[in-house]
Amino acid sequence: MTADDAGGRTALRLAELAERRAVLAEQSGPERAARQHAKGKLTARERIEALLDPGSFVELDALARHRCHDFGMERQRPYGDGVVTGYGTVDGRRVCVFAQDFTVLGGALGEVFGEKIIKVMDLALRTGVPIIGINDSGGARIQEGVVSLAYYAELVKRHVAASGVIPQISLITGPCAGGAVYAPAITDLVVMVDEISHMFVTGPEVLRAVTGETVDREQLGGARRHNTISGAAHYLAQDEKDAFDYVRLVLGHLPSNNMSEPPAYAARAGLEREETTEADRALDTLIPDRRNQPYDMARVVHTVVDDGELVEVQPLFAPNIICGFARVEGRSVGVVANQPLHAAGALDIDASEKAARFIRLCDAFELPVLTFVDVPGFLTSMAQESGGIIRKGAKLIYAYCEATVPMVTVITRKAYGGGYGVMGSKHLGIDINLAWPTAEIAVMGGEGAVNVIHRREIERAEDPEAERVRLRTTYEETLCTPYVAAERGYVDAVIMPHETRARVASSLEALREKRQERLPRKHGNIPL
Repeated sequence: MTADDAGGRTALRLAELAERRAVLAEQSGPERAARQHAKGKLTARERIEALLDPGSFVELDALARHRCHDFGMERQRPYGDGVVTGYGTVDGRRVCVFAQDFTVLGGALGEVFGEKIIKVMDLALRTGVPIIGINDSGGARIQEGVVSLAYYAELVKRHVAASGVIPQISLITGPCAGGAVYAPAITDLVVMVDEISHMFVTGPEVLRAVTGETVDREQLGGARRHNTISGAAHYLAQDEKDAFDYVRLVLGHLPSNNMSEPPAYAARAGLEREETTEADRALDTLIPDRRNQPYDMARVVHTVVDDGELVEVQPLFAPNIICGFARVEGRSVGVVANQPLHAAGALDIDASEKAARFIRLCDAFELPVLTFVDVPGFLTSMAQESGGIIRKGAKLIYAYCEATVPMVTVITRKAYGGGYGVMGSKHLGIDINLAWPTAEIAVMGGEGAVNVIHRREIERAEDPEAERVRLRTTYEETLCTPYVAAERGYVDAVIMPHETRARVASSLEALREKRQERLPRKHGNIPL
């Protein structure tokens, strides 16, 4: 063989690769991209470009093709097999990503499609980086039969293996139905786009055939329904750009894996910890004189955390409790707070599950938990009891007891009954418990207490109403304060409201090197 022959062969090989790349580029050409854009959707590659740092994406398995020969599939073997996989960076930090491509075979999952996702998930686990999945798929590839179903189960198994090891985030940017919904459901956060995303176990057509119920896709599994009613999603994005912005914000608070530290930034410039600001002073007059008058707990949170920034998780679901990521002196924390503006801040099934799941997420990735308490107790009703408030409310107790990260609790007003015990009380293993002078730590409020303790005295009194007021005042002055708890060490300090930011910051700093060992076990048995 001459040198010219070898050079010619090399040129042919290079030309062959260039040709295959050209075919790959044409698969999601202008016509198919236009169909996506007409639906208000980006293509798979456009989504990856919008999510990752510019120019950072490195694609894997771009030339992979399915091996199916049934139902004419041998005549349709597009490169990539309907999913784009690879790695890149978000704000300079490495992530792995896959994006289902609805323009190629409807984004339907088959054997090679599944193999590609598993491969990039395994890479994420081996290298300890977050995995982000962008879902826009027609579901299982019918032509490949049981193999498609098998790979849904294989994906779920990988998500379970990665749970608590690396952050997992799912973006739903189109349809996600049947077995496909359970992989995102296992991930840490699910982001949906309004009027574009849909998740359901069975679609409207099947539902109508089986049960006779007639609903449309939005009613059955739209983004708004899952963000407000079912709780299956954690953020309702207005468009895909909003969805990607939210994911970047969340990743900025999470470590790359459970063995690394969350990102840390410089504390607020020009603000000393002990310096009292106007916003700090405003907390001194935040609590209303009337016990049943609501106020916005978000004001407390925004005052305490850096720059008033809180990245909420499930803001539209169970609004009687606030969950979200923030920073205190540049370090990430998870915030859990009762919200008196909704249901008086009482705990119900949805609030308990929302907070429990969030606390476990924080604990898995070493984010301290900062809790703000104003809780009149658990919401009582026939619907709540029948719905399992005992079992589902116990998830919140379990989450606090199980957590080993630094934990700080601030009681601003009510901490009654079981609500006191559950919401980050000292007895659950919380490290630092603080209370405002307005805190009311008691079995119940004054009105209910006098009706139980002094019912007969009130009935025998010459002026029952005046006697009721006298006895209620005595009870509230004696027990509806933070001082009985402080005397027993259940509260570490009673502080002025304007001191909260400084005391929270110093508490978290003191707990930075916290280490807590648990008894050896395979795992606990949370009351699911």
